[in-house]
Amino acid sequence: MSDQTTSEALGDTGSDTGDDTGGDPTKAAPELHTEAHDPAVPEAYAAFMRTGWGDRELDLPRQPVAERAAARRDKLAGMFPGERLVLPAGTFKVRSNDTDYKFRPDTAHTYFSGNQTSDAVLVVEDGESVLYARPRSARDTDEFFRDRQYGELWVGRRPSLHELSDSLGIECRHIDTLQDRLTSTNGAKTRVLRGVAADVDRMVAADDAMDADLQRVVGELRLIKDDWEVAQLQEACDITALGFEDSVREWKQVLEYGERWIEGTFQRRARAMGNDVGYDSIVGGGKHATTLHWIDNTGPIEPGKLVLLDMGVEGRNLYTADVTRTLPVDGRFTQLQRDLYDLVHQAQQKGIEATVAGQPFLSAHNAAVQVLAHGLEDLDLLPVSAQEALDPESKVYSRWTLHGVSHMLGMDVHDCAGASPEIYPKGDLEVGMVLTVEPGLYFQEDDLLVPEELRGIGIRIEDDILVTADGPVNLSASLPRTSADVEEWMGRHLP
Repeated sequence: MSDQTTSEALGDTGSDTGDDTGGDPTKAAPELHTEAHDPAVPEAYAAFMRTGWGDRELDLPRQPVAERAAARRDKLAGMFPGERLVLPAGTFKVRSNDTDYKFRPDTAHTYFSGNQTSDAVLVVEDGESVLYARPRSARDTDEFFRDRQYGELWVGRRPSLHELSDSLGIECRHIDTLQDRLTSTNGAKTRVLRGVAADVDRMVAADDAMDADLQRVVGELRLIKDDWEVAQLQEACDITALGFEDSVREWKQVLEYGERWIEGTFQRRARAMGNDVGYDSIVGGGKHATTLHWIDNTGPIEPGKLVLLDMGVEGRNLYTADVTRTLPVDGRFTQLQRDLYDLVHQAQQKGIEATVAGQPFLSAHNAAVQVLAHGLEDLDLLPVSAQEALDPESKVYSRWTLHGVSHMLGMDVHDCAGASPEIYPKGDLEVGMVLTVEPGLYFQEDDLLVPEELRGIGIRIEDDILVTADGPVNLSASLPRTSADVEEWMGRHLP
């Protein structure tokens, strides 16, 4: 990253943004994103930088989701006839001082538009859809060469409105015109997907009930995946499997550098073949496996122990895998480790078998915890019988299972979170839904109610399951699940 520590930047913000960017010379130029320690910009230098540039159009490919996104918008509009629906992409979030996290658009925005650029807003109204976007910097502005967040010479060339429109198959207008559109009500109700872009939230008075209903609908419309979406999830699972294999192939470095090495190795595969990781990787060696969302990944990987890897690749169209395997560091389980692992595998298998269209979403959870509760009873850990522990008014078995067994999966790792609880999680499974099945057992290192040899052991097995008319299909089946298959697989890939 280029940086200088010289004199204070000049305050000039340059001229208007030109025809392609939709600039209005009657409006003040936008504030530049610069820093006080940037070099000074004399007017002679600024004027020189605004001239003498060639121009070119990028030949952006038509996005594969363009036609599907148009159909999704039509369906969404049909559910709110005569209303205006506002779905922002969001903007950059500060990581530290003047550095931002890498941008990732809001899922609903991209689902209905295909757009992945920052600061855009999709407006759907009466069957008409417009994407309000922030396009490339005009060459006759200071933004082009000075703006750290949007300037082409700082962060790269953004597509023009024309390029975006051709690529996404949707009309595009400059983001500067959004305020006028939203303040011109024409008597239409306006619903906003809130909490994504603060500036957009401020443009329209909130109606909590109406806005929450939009949130619900955009979640429920994503519950059923079409064939293209399933293919995207399958690809994410296949790349994820390669990332797991990469990690085992580098086991010598894993033993030297610990959890960090696995995190970095998997991240490399995710970036090379996908967009990124779908969530912060969980690499839990030894006792860290008993922390459900251990993402510090700072611990050692020690012989004789287990390591829990919960990792998933997000593909380039933002569909993510979510897979967990628990591996013996030595390549082979001890007898105690194998017994516990086999119990969790048996629970997962029953959960997968229960993932059937027409059955309640909670079927997988209920089937898996039945196995786990009876296994805990066999280990003489429950204060009551397994059947008593399974009573909804008891659930004391949860001390060692901790979490639900399933969640929806798609463009969000915990997909469709805004759906009505009556549909998800209280509703029934339908063909085209994709969900995880991920039972686990977790014995904390300071749990005095379990034998000492169990303390500090955590085991989870997780796969991504597609509901079909012919039964469940495991999209992540290329990774082994049984204890014997895990050992054979590690034997093939260990250095």
